[in-house]
Amino acid sequence: MPWSRRIPAPADMGLEMIGVPEGGDLDIDLELNSVSEGVYVSGSVRAPIAGNCARCLREIAGSVDEPIGELVLYPQRQAALVEEGDEEAGQMPVVDSDHIDLEPIVRDAVVLSLPFVPLCKGDCQGICPGCGQLWEDLPEGHAHEAPADRGDPLAALEARLRAEEEGE
Repeated sequence: MPWSRRIPAPADMGLEMIGVPEGGDLDIDLELNSVSEGVYVSGSVRAPIAGNCARCLREIAGSVDEPIGELVLYPQRQAALVEEGDEEAGQMPVVDSDHIDLEPIVRDAVVLSLPFVPLCKGDCQGICPGCGQLWEDLPEGHAHEAPADRGDPLAALEARLRAEEEGE
């Protein structure tokens, strides 16, 4: 049975640096097929993505188009598999009163396709830690003077604590 919808994305569909904007259009095209163990959900989801480059923090945007293939078990089949010792079956989605919750299936397809370290471009150099400017905009040989040696603050603390102990 074909099923197609355009729905708004929920608030938290993404990772720390990138995700689907809340309310962004999720275009979902699915085929639901009854099989002996449950319902096989197949198809695809398309969604816009937005976030920030992990190196330079520039805004980035794009889209994902991910395939979906998930078996949603009938409750009695899930119970039988768990009884047989299949630990993964206990975590699989289940048909509930003739209803299938598609949100976790769609969410998994989209979120698992997102880059953990999103980049604006593959060779992004990031920013200079001294001045915060983009490395690609700075002249070759750009550098900052190293800060004056402030000593080891933990060594100073250790010395002070030892002196206090000896004074007791």
